[in-house]
Amino acid sequence: MSTAINQDRPAMVPIRFPAPIGGVAGTSFKPEHLPAILAAEPRRGFFEVHAENYMGAGGPPHRALEAIRRDHPLSLHGVCMSIGGPQPLDKAHLARFRNLVARYQPALVSEHLAWSSHETSFFNDLLPLPYTEATLACVCDHIDEAQEAIRRPLLLENPSTYVAFRESSMSETDFIRAIVARTGCGLLLDINNVLVSATNHGFSALDYLTDFPLADVAEIHLAGHAEQTDDDGHLLLIDSHDGPVADAVWRLFEIIVAQRGPMPTLIEWDSKIPQWPILQAEAAAAQAILDRRQPIAKAENRRAA
Repeated sequence: MSTAINQDRPAMVPIRFPAPIGGVAGTSFKPEHLPAILAAEPRRGFFEVHAENYMGAGGPPHRALEAIRRDHPLSLHGVCMSIGGPQPLDKAHLARFRNLVARYQPALVSEHLAWSSHETSFFNDLLPLPYTEATLACVCDHIDEAQEAIRRPLLLENPSTYVAFRESSMSETDFIRAIVARTGCGLLLDINNVLVSATNHGFSALDYLTDFPLADVAEIHLAGHAEQTDDDGHLLLIDSHDGPVADAVWRLFEIIVAQRGPMPTLIEWDSKIPQWPILQAEAAAAQAILDRRQPIAKAENRRAA
């Protein structure tokens, strides 16, 4: 396979719906892995990138992404839209996001149930929000605006949290369910986030997942986390994305795949980046779980038909 990268910027094309990618495992795309990826045959699966890393007009980031996109489906994952914030969405940011969707035609487009900006301040974090009717209305308005801009459903990711708000009048799962009902968006289920929040707040991750609207999930994220202790000496998990997927997350993933069936599943690894074969091995482990469920899902679909 040629490793040459097209220097020409692709022409802008209308936004459309790419073909679904099904029950395959993908990985975060990291530029340092590009030579190894291009040297190999096109692999089964897909790559995911953070939208904000590609909001410039051109240059090496786009040349690398164009090379990846030629042979592999793409998932576009936003981290800075601040959908949960009280302010209007940044029009310039939303326009750049829309242009990326039009340019690369990703199979999946997602953002976070979180906020990260206030007035002229921008925070390098995904911050939690109270689950109230007022917040719900604001989040839904923002999702409607984003979906109108990109002209397709957005997948909303459940957060990892370290604090809870006394003002909350509904559970996180009820809040997310209401968002889907009002906006028609889809969901990105981050199972590591569920485990992190459950451990930090002292609830059952399995109970949370039992109450989660799985029928609306179109993508799964798996990632590693770091273990710390809080001021009282209790275990505190940090959603660090800097290591392999934890055993507890793998067990929850197997339960969800058995219930929901195979779907696109991403291995997130965003710091302390390993060599490409290590990241590939994590994706292969996820793919093995998905593949074990594939024949069962096909048989169930035939019976339903």
